[in-house]
Amino acid sequence: MSQEQNVAVQENKMGVMPVNKLLLNMSLPMMASMLVQALYNIVDSIFVAKLGENALTAVSLAFPIQTLIIAIGVGTGVGVNALLAKQLGEKNYERVNKTAMNGMLLSIIYYLLFVVMGGVVVRPFYESQVKAADVEILKMGIEYLSIVCFGSLGLCVQLIGEKLLQATGKTVHSMIAQGLGAITNIILDPILIFGMFGLPKMGVAGAALATVIGQLVGGTLVMYFNLAKNKEITFSWKNFKPDMDTIGKIYKVGLPSIIMQSIGSVMTYSMNLILIGFSSTATAVFGVYFKLQSFFFMPVLGLNNGLVPIVAYNYGAGKRSRMIKAAKYSYVYAFCLMLLGFLAFEFIPVPLFGLFDASPEMIEIGVPALRIIGIHFLIAWYCIITGSIFQALGNGMYSMIVSIARQLVVLIPAAFILAKLGGLQLVWWSFPIAELMSLLMSTIFLIAIYKKVITKIPDAV
Repeated sequence: MSQEQNVAVQENKMGVMPVNKLLLNMSLPMMASMLVQALYNIVDSIFVAKLGENALTAVSLAFPIQTLIIAIGVGTGVGVNALLAKQLGEKNYERVNKTAMNGMLLSIIYYLLFVVMGGVVVRPFYESQVKAADVEILKMGIEYLSIVCFGSLGLCVQLIGEKLLQATGKTVHSMIAQGLGAITNIILDPILIFGMFGLPKMGVAGAALATVIGQLVGGTLVMYFNLAKNKEITFSWKNFKPDMDTIGKIYKVGLPSIIMQSIGSVMTYSMNLILIGFSSTATAVFGVYFKLQSFFFMPVLGLNNGLVPIVAYNYGAGKRSRMIKAAKYSYVYAFCLMLLGFLAFEFIPVPLFGLFDASPEMIEIGVPALRIIGIHFLIAWYCIITGSIFQALGNGMYSMIVSIARQLVVLIPAAFILAKLGGLQLVWWSFPIAELMSLLMSTIFLIAIYKKVITKIPDAV
């Protein structure tokens, strides 16, 4: 089958299939794989917590750098995804291939960046957060994060390769790769952490190595599926040259996403500095919160991964009503998912902390923290889906501005002020306060993009 014929099949799916069915077909596999990823995040920390609270704190403090690594990969992938889907809608096959190849090149480039980061940044990063007396936390943290950085090749390749599969509607293949990578990680965690089957006990280094191996499995599978199954794209390094115009278009959408998610790294780093001023237990509580919230946020991100190519494709194809329907369904599904998260944080916080062998002090700090932070779930669903609409329509800058306002202009200053005014218990209120700002700004930008862009899109049959 020729590339043109394969894209014609894609048109029958993306441009004709009933929107709700299409959204579910595109999103459910990704939501399932994201749930597996969230489960892996939780299981990983459950095993690490058995090594002691210091081990959990060490791994929790690594989160800003891990978030930054994912931010660069996912942000680049978002740009590739949106550009590729739009080009498929326009039936511009030459540009489709060029976009895919440049995306793969970028994955190798930013892996090399992470290798440098592992050698240069990790130690000063931990020393800036950990007191000199906490030698054990410092040692374990540097060990863990160095392995994660040096072994991130699988993650880099996987993040771009997944977006290529998603843009062409092959979300089941992406789900399989993500799922098997995460399952590999989960299986290896206890084996490498505690030294089973004759292997040495590696502690937090074992957790990091399990993560890296799982990512390599996922990355390898993603590349296999792209080369063997993704017939909408022709992959060839022969006569390939980096195309700065294509890279520029990728980052026109992707750079705001990178900055937006990188701001999350700044936020978590800043929160860690505020919280460790109270105790290392408060930092561990924050780390546990991030693991738990991923179980509800990750499926919403999977929903986004299905929504973005649908909106971008039908934007390119000039089918306005399909774009709007896809957005409406996404809002409903996202609300339902985040409502579950809110209910879990409000009504079963003690059992949730029990998963991590929480000490009485951690439970005392953590239970009110989850109940307060959980309030922002009731708003976040709207802001997440709205941000994805901005990205799909090539206006990722709106998402970036909202993220900056939420996390840097409001959340961190509010957390700092509340810490000074009322201590640790008030700090957690910075999350609902910041989400209200996000709600307001997202709505203003959505109205603007509806008037300037969406109403001007034709509604082809």
